[in-house]
Amino acid sequence: MSDTVREDRWKILPVVLLAPFMGCLDGSIVNVALPTMARDLGAGLDGVQWTVSIYLMVVSALVLVFGKVADLIGKKRVFIWGFLVFGSGSLLCALAWDLPVLIAARSFQAIGAAMFMSSNQGIIATIFPPKERGRALGLMGTTVAIGTMIGPPLGGIMVELFGWPSLFLVNIPISIFAFVAGAAMLPHEVKKGLLAGFDLVGALLFALFIFALFFFLLDGQVSGWSAPAELASLVVAVLCFLLFFAHERRVADPMIDLSIFRSGLFSVSVLCVLLVFCASFCVNIVQPFYLQDVLGLSPALAGLVLLAAPLMSGVIAPLSGYLADHVGGEALTVLGLLVELAALVGMSFLGTGSSPLLAAAFLGLFGLGQGVFGSPNTKLIMTHAPQSKLGIAGSVNALARNMGMVSGIAFAVSILYGVMSARLGRKVSGFVPGAGGAFVFGMRAAFLAAAGIIVIAIGLTATRARRSRVSSANAEA
Repeated sequence: MSDTVREDRWKILPVVLLAPFMGCLDGSIVNVALPTMARDLGAGLDGVQWTVSIYLMVVSALVLVFGKVADLIGKKRVFIWGFLVFGSGSLLCALAWDLPVLIAARSFQAIGAAMFMSSNQGIIATIFPPKERGRALGLMGTTVAIGTMIGPPLGGIMVELFGWPSLFLVNIPISIFAFVAGAAMLPHEVKKGLLAGFDLVGALLFALFIFALFFFLLDGQVSGWSAPAELASLVVAVLCFLLFFAHERRVADPMIDLSIFRSGLFSVSVLCVLLVFCASFCVNIVQPFYLQDVLGLSPALAGLVLLAAPLMSGVIAPLSGYLADHVGGEALTVLGLLVELAALVGMSFLGTGSSPLLAAAFLGLFGLGQGVFGSPNTKLIMTHAPQSKLGIAGSVNALARNMGMVSGIAFAVSILYGVMSARLGRKVSGFVPGAGGAFVFGMRAAFLAAAGIIVIAIGLTATRARRSRVSSANAEA
């Protein structure tokens, strides 16, 4: 893929944007179907939630690995074949007859998602000139937000009408289209097609770090944080991270160029992505159960209520991206986080007798904050990264997003059922019929904890804004 500006770049962009949309959509679309899947597969929430968790774990573990592979054998090749793997995994998910098979199929599906999600931002950075990259990457940020937040409502409607296997079958025609369109439209790269320079040791250490860390986070809330398996996984995670860091500093061609994190503004922006998506998934994982189990809504009606967030985000995000191009993104990110904070505090007051319309209003407010925050923050990440490392920056951004999703699941479920267990005087790992009040009590604690995460993000963005002004003033002087 050459650096020549492509005349058809705006025609190529929709094909490339299918990657973040589908990757994030499938990371969240299963959430609303978890109660139905648990009943059909004879599993509890703590087991069936692994269909969501394993997908995000595999994507997080492999997105940087495939980013490096794409640099060696070509972004186009990794992108289009990723959709083929993703579509095949989706078919296997739809045909799964029990929970272990479904979890294995979701893992295979996630490999494809990691492939195309690792390539999309690098393709955009290559085919668009610097003066248009902000707009194109802003649209990608919008696509990420919509894909993440439209999953639960769309999933609810599809489960109600067609059953949970339809959540995976719908991916197949889209994957075929992306493969064919990508093969035909994406520019060809002249690559040797060899993996001789691939940092295999770094890739293995990083993957082990992700899996060990996320096992600790996700299984700890079920088995207990001090259980032998959890403590062992935490030790493995710490050791793998330290070994990975030391290895990457020594190796000639590292999997991750750690110098990109020397920019404090870049690092803060990426950390904010992780925090915001952690808080977002607290909402995504808890609200479907509240709407269906506490308020008694059907999956379809719950899906319509949940649709308020992505609709608002989809309307606001393009406007926010446009404003970021003209007035800068610092103030917009702070404003978006303040709106999200207000929405989370509002959700914490929902009860057993609350109106679904009130829940929809708070979800819409949360989507408004997401839309205001997302595009400007993505642009700031790519602006603070060196031009020669835009591909790496995109992969790091995708990793932070997925790590935030997994952390949000563990965070929300742990607080929700920990508080419920304390309230009921016995350990629970799912909704208890007739105990809606206990669920609401746990939900309130989860949402207030998520609000605390947003407060930290607000502090970081405010600090980033001050540092950015100082840097600009020094540059002008």
